[in-house]
Amino acid sequence: MLCHTGSMLVTADFSVVPDEYAKLAPADARVDGVPCISFPFTIERLDPQVKYLHWQFTDPDSIPVCGFEWIHWTVANLPVDAVMFDPADPNALSIPVDFSRKLPAMIPEALQGRNSSASQFVGRSDDPQLIARYNGPQPPDKDHEYVLQVWGTSKPLPDLGQGFWLNELLHRLDACHDVRDAGGLAVIGKA
Repeated sequence: MLCHTGSMLVTADFSVVPDEYAKLAPADARVDGVPCISFPFTIERLDPQVKYLHWQFTDPDSIPVCGFEWIHWTVANLPVDAVMFDPADPNALSIPVDFSRKLPAMIPEALQGRNSSASQFVGRSDDPQLIARYNGPQPPDKDHEYVLQVWGTSKPLPDLGQGFWLNELLHRLDACHDVRDAGGLAVIGKA
């Protein structure tokens, strides 16, 4: 299923999140019991005016379970030029496996926000590897549909720092009036 709001096309090689990025990840691919290896995806047909990428990966199906949409991963101010282009298609960007954990060393100017593990209602540790990186799907009740929404701007979003909250990202995107492109992808996380 594809959420499409611009010319950008966001794709993955799966429609169901593979085990290694989700609930059945092995112990060495977890932080405090939570899957931490982010899945790969590709961004194609990106508007040439886009110089920065921003995204959210969330679980709207978590609302009946915990009372809010679970935030699994947020990224802001990722320079397009810093991301490897797909050699098979010079108009496509490939976000590699485990990008969330590698991002701070690879592209320090890019930002990752807090996920729902940082919530005071969850009671997890305050380890940045857990609360400000990718948290893989672990639906407790049934299969859930997860949404990856990506936005592209010509300038970085101002006044965001490492560990920002999703609402701050959304407010900055709304206020900047510079969203040049957007796209999304919906995938299933198995219970």
